[in-house]
Amino acid sequence: MQDFPVGGRLKSEILYLDNAATSFPKPESVYAALNCFLRTDGANPGRAGHRMAVRAERFIEETRLLLAKLFGIADHTRVIFTLNATDSLNIGIKGSLKPGDHVITSMLEHNSVSRPLRQLERDGRIELTQIAFSEEGFVDPADIQKAIRPNTRLIVLTHASNVLGTIQPIGEVGRIAREHDLLFMVDAAQTAGVVPIAMEDLQIDMLALPGHKALMGPTGVGVLIVGKRADLPAWREGGTGGDSSNPVQPVELPYRLEGGTPNTVGIAGLRAGAEFVLQQGIERIHQQENQLLDQLIRSLAENPMAHLYGSRDLKRRVATQSLNMTGYTAAETSAILDETFHIAVRSGLHCAPYVHRQLGLFPEGAVRVSIGYFNTADDIDCFVAALNEMAA
Repeated sequence: MQDFPVGGRLKSEILYLDNAATSFPKPESVYAALNCFLRTDGANPGRAGHRMAVRAERFIEETRLLLAKLFGIADHTRVIFTLNATDSLNIGIKGSLKPGDHVITSMLEHNSVSRPLRQLERDGRIELTQIAFSEEGFVDPADIQKAIRPNTRLIVLTHASNVLGTIQPIGEVGRIAREHDLLFMVDAAQTAGVVPIAMEDLQIDMLALPGHKALMGPTGVGVLIVGKRADLPAWREGGTGGDSSNPVQPVELPYRLEGGTPNTVGIAGLRAGAEFVLQQGIERIHQQENQLLDQLIRSLAENPMAHLYGSRDLKRRVATQSLNMTGYTAAETSAILDETFHIAVRSGLHCAPYVHRQLGLFPEGAVRVSIGYFNTADDIDCFVAALNEMAA
């Protein structure tokens, strides 16, 4: 295929607009950190006394300190490294509940929240309430307040919808949870690294997040930050390096929840990504991405075949927009964008089927466009031009 310029790029190049799934590209410092760590410090942390193992352990502890600072928690030992945000959510949800407990969540949730809760409900272990969202895509804290029962134990809420991009009022929900002595868990998969989160100020008891999205790290590493009010049992038992004599898993954090060798290279990449985010500034990243979202929304207003979902209030959004095109299924739109225009988006239910059910889009779903820090105004122009050509 012959290359020719389109909006500042070559036609054969991929225009990546799927950052809600994983950010791409990564900062150069992340690629360098992954390579350097594997070549120079890739020993097993805490499993030996030689200098490489000591350096690897110190590196992980410094990353804990960095993340504790980033998310507003005083005790860095409560920063737990996991496989991904799904792992973090499962540890927090299943570790904090006992038979007969009632849980409140929303229709906005990703399957990483809804599936473990639905399975616990199906097994007869918990009672579950799912709160609907408004036409613009927001949960009303008053509805959560009304749903509280005597046996309510946990509220689990996404910080921002991975379908609609709407930022939920977690500060108000945190206050309600604390007033009723409930645990409050937040899924920050779409906000960690792009929206400021002060965990203790927001009265969040458990914060789950991935390393590979807005924090700019690689896949395969996540974080669970456990507040003082959450007392979670060991999730898996195994080696901890620092304590080999205890017949059971140590009770001290983080080792209680970190059995086995950690993903040290992934943590190295996560650290580099988090440092990049801090250097750029979370507010700046959010503002830049939302400027492009504003450009997208305004441009598509001129296309009568484009139907957009969710709020237009950019102050309450991250840069994720779902839409459909009249005359095309979501799958067809995504395939044409990929095959004809070399634009990467995601179609379908986005692992959040209850959102699409409430919107009346189930089972086909929608096309999701998710803007990242490395996208440009030219990228948005190219995407809009592609949809305009489809409409024509």
